[in-house]
Amino acid sequence: MKTLKESNKAVSTVLALALIPITGFALDVFIPSLPAMSARLHATPEAVQLCISIFLATYGVSQLLVGGLLDSYGRFWPNIFALAGFSAASFVIADTESLQMIYVMRAVQGVMSAVIVVSKRSFFFDLFEGDKLKHYTSLFSVIWSAAPIIAPFLGGYLQTHFGWQSNFYFLGFFGLTFLVLELVFSGETIASKAPLRLTTISNAYRSMLGTWDFTSGLLILGLSYAVLMIYNMSSPFLIEEVMHYPATVTGNCSMISGLAMLGGSLLSKALISKPFYKRLFTAAVAQLAVSGVLILLTIQLHNLYTLMVYVILLHSASGFIFNGMLAYCLTRFSQFGGLASGLTGGGYILSTSAFSYLVVKTIRIDSQVWLGAGYAVLIIAVLTLIIRTKWIERGAKTEVLEERDATLILE
Repeated sequence: MKTLKESNKAVSTVLALALIPITGFALDVFIPSLPAMSARLHATPEAVQLCISIFLATYGVSQLLVGGLLDSYGRFWPNIFALAGFSAASFVIADTESLQMIYVMRAVQGVMSAVIVVSKRSFFFDLFEGDKLKHYTSLFSVIWSAAPIIAPFLGGYLQTHFGWQSNFYFLGFFGLTFLVLELVFSGETIASKAPLRLTTISNAYRSMLGTWDFTSGLLILGLSYAVLMIYNMSSPFLIEEVMHYPATVTGNCSMISGLAMLGGSLLSKALISKPFYKRLFTAAVAQLAVSGVLILLTIQLHNLYTLMVYVILLHSASGFIFNGMLAYCLTRFSQFGGLASGLTGGGYILSTSAFSYLVVKTIRIDSQVWLGAGYAVLIIAVLTLIIRTKWIERGAKTEVLEERDATLILE
């Protein structure tokens, strides 16, 4: 077994953090190419948008399953095989014009991304604890925000100069690069592998999902991320077909969206010592008020600048809420390692997929007013959950509860 060398711990930590945004890259790099893909593949916008939903669904479901497998078989080799599979699927997509084949390969990408992300999140639970672990978990969504900043900007450039296939060639070489770096610098980090017992896994999931503040947190994560997703799914058509801007503008606007999410995440991290409920409640109320004002404004005035006001104000608030809630959920049951990581990631991604799909299917987002209406529906749901949930602060009481829950499950 190739174990992680102490001398490589710092480099391996950087690699683990760098791989966390791989899902965001797989989702966002081809966003500016959606209209071009629709035209080239002779498919409707909804059919091409399904590439996003398929990835999200398989990514979310897989995270629910791979957590227990990684606790039983380790982190290193599953991650290596997943990087290879992710790259292979990306190259296949780049070399085909069959929409059905693209659907299959997007599903493969979703499964492989789940293995990569869960193994890398578990890396931190294997090596760190206490304040150090809390520091890294609060960094997750900050680093995750790098993908929505970089990927669409890069994707717009690639689409303009090389066509939509170049986005998937980029993903393939991205995976191969990290595959080589992981083989050189990383290694196994799990101290002891747990036997794969389905009863233990189901009991752990039942315990976590039966805890309302955790389940509510997953729903809030999904709703907050869905704010970004409905923009990603509708903005290429609003910008390129309604306002007649090129794909590079879509990429630049998505980069602004990512910067807004990052700004909100950084602010949340800076205020991590403030009362948890007060932070979330204030952000959600402000977000709802802003969305109402913008809906009224864009009835009369709607252009690229008003769209960016939506993005900057509402996406930064979503980033703020998402960052705080992700750290809360990941550390709520940290004693369950990969299971908790997988359930957190899979749970919020599945809810994101469901919420964003419902919004774009029930609301025809062909103007900024209807985009604002979609935002408002999601924000009202977030605020309702925040108010109706009793949140706990991290501390001694939480640790006692976690130890008690773990003992009951192991018994």
